[in-house]
Amino acid sequence: HKGPYFAPLYEPLPDDVKFYYDGKPMKLNVATEEIATFYAKMLDHEYTTKEIFQNNFFHDWRKEMTSEERKKIKHLEKCDFKEMHKYFVDKNEARKALPKEEKQKLKEEADKIQEEYGYCILDGHREKIGNFKTEPPGLFRGRGDHPKMGMLKKRIMPEDVIINCSKDSKTPEPPSGHKWKEVRCDNTVTWLASWTENIQNSIKYIMLNPSSKLKVGVLFLVRPSVCHLIDPFYATVHVRVFKNLQLFMENKDPGDDLFDRLNTTVLNKHLQDLMDGLTAKVFRTYNASITLQEQLKALTNAEDNVAAKLLSYNRANRAVAILCNHQRATPKSFEKSMQNLQAKIDAKKEQLAEAQMELKRAKADLKAKKDVKSKAAVEKKKKLLEKIQEQLLKLNVQATDKEENKQIALGTSKLNYLDPRISVAWCKKFGVPIEKIYNKTQREKFAWAIDMADEDFEF
Repeated sequence: HKGPYFAPLYEPLPDDVKFYYDGKPMKLNVATEEIATFYAKMLDHEYTTKEIFQNNFFHDWRKEMTSEERKKIKHLEKCDFKEMHKYFVDKNEARKALPKEEKQKLKEEADKIQEEYGYCILDGHREKIGNFKTEPPGLFRGRGDHPKMGMLKKRIMPEDVIINCSKDSKTPEPPSGHKWKEVRCDNTVTWLASWTENIQNSIKYIMLNPSSKLKVGVLFLVRPSVCHLIDPFYATVHVRVFKNLQLFMENKDPGDDLFDRLNTTVLNKHLQDLMDGLTAKVFRTYNASITLQEQLKALTNAEDNVAAKLLSYNRANRAVAILCNHQRATPKSFEKSMQNLQAKIDAKKEQLAEAQMELKRAKADLKAKKDVKSKAAVEKKKKLLEKIQEQLLKLNVQATDKEENKQIALGTSKLNYLDPRISVAWCKKFGVPIEKIYNKTQREKFAWAIDMADEDFEF
C-alpha cells in the first residue's frame, strides 16, 4: 500500500485579509495564523461562545505563538477574526457556485487520490482501504461540554506514523524530506498504518474497508453472565458498591468526575483480565443494541405507512443516542431548513383543500348526471386527494423527525454501537426498504448482516 494520504499543507491568507488585535491590524507568523484560521472558521458556531472552548483554544494558541506575539496577544476578547471568517465564508460560497466543469475537475482529482492511496494488495487481491486520509489539523470539538473542547488537534506528520506491511512488499515511500516513525511487518493485525493523536492520546488506524474480505462480520462478545452487571434498569446495587460510591463522592462538587483516577485504558485492561475481548465498548454495544430492539418492538405499528414506521425507527434510534450521550449542537441551518419545510407543508395543505373542493364538485356533478364520465372523474379526484394526503403526512412526519433530532446525532450509534441485524430484521418484518435505513456505503459495510438476518432475528 502507499501509506496514508496527508492533509494538504497550510496556504497563508492573502495580504488583504487581516487579523486585528485591540482594533489594530497585526501580521501573524504562518504557524500562528494557521491556528487562528481554525477559530475564525468556527466563528458562527455555538462552540466559540463557550468559555471552556475559548480558554482551551487560547491556551494552546499562545503555546504555538512566537515570543513577540505572546507579548502582544494576551486577551482573546481583543482578537478580531471577523475578516478571516468572511474570507472563508466567501471561499466556501465560491466553491459551491463553481460551474459543472470545474466541479468535475475537482472530482477527478479526488478520484485520482482515491485510486492511488485508497487500495492495497492483500494476498494478491486488490482490496479497498477504509479511511486512507489523516485527519486535518483543527480544534477539538467533543460531545456535550467536553473538558478538552477547543484544544488544538495537531497536524499528523510522517514522523508520527507507524507503517505496517509485508516483509516481501515494497515499503511505501514517505513524503519528500520526511521519514516514517517506524515500519513493522505484523501479519497478526489488520491495520496498515497508525499514529497517536494528541488530544486523548488514542491510537488512530488506517484499516481495510468493511467490504474487504477480512472485514466480513462482527463478533458480539457479551455473555448473559455479564449482561446483568451492566443493565441500566437493574434495580439494586450491592451494599459494598453503594458505600464505595459514597466514598468516591466525598470532597467533590457537582460536575466533577466520580471516577477521577480511572481512564479507559486502565478499565479495559481490568475487563480483559475478567474476560478475553471484553472492553468498555462491549457494554455500550450491548446496551445500545438491546435498547434499539426493545424500542422498536414498543414503537412500531404494523399498520403504519413507511414514513410513520421510519419515524418510529428514528425515535428508537434516538433513545439509543441519548443512552450513549451522542449529543450535537443544533445545526446553524436548522431554522432555515424548518422554515422551508413549513412552507412546503402550508402549500400542501392548500393543495389538499383545493383537492377536497374538486372532489366535492365532482360528486355533485355525478349526482346530477349519473354517467360513466362523471363516475371516472370522481375516482380520479379521490386518488389525487389520497395522494396529497399521503404527501402531507410524509412532510409532517419529516418535520416532527427533524425537530426531535435537532440536538441528537443518530449516525454514531447506528454505525458503531448497534448490531445491524436488528435493523435488517425490522426492515424485513415491516416491509421497509433497507435503503431507507442504510445508504450505499453503509449497505456495503453491513452486507453480511443483510444476508444473514431474517425477520425473526432476535439480538
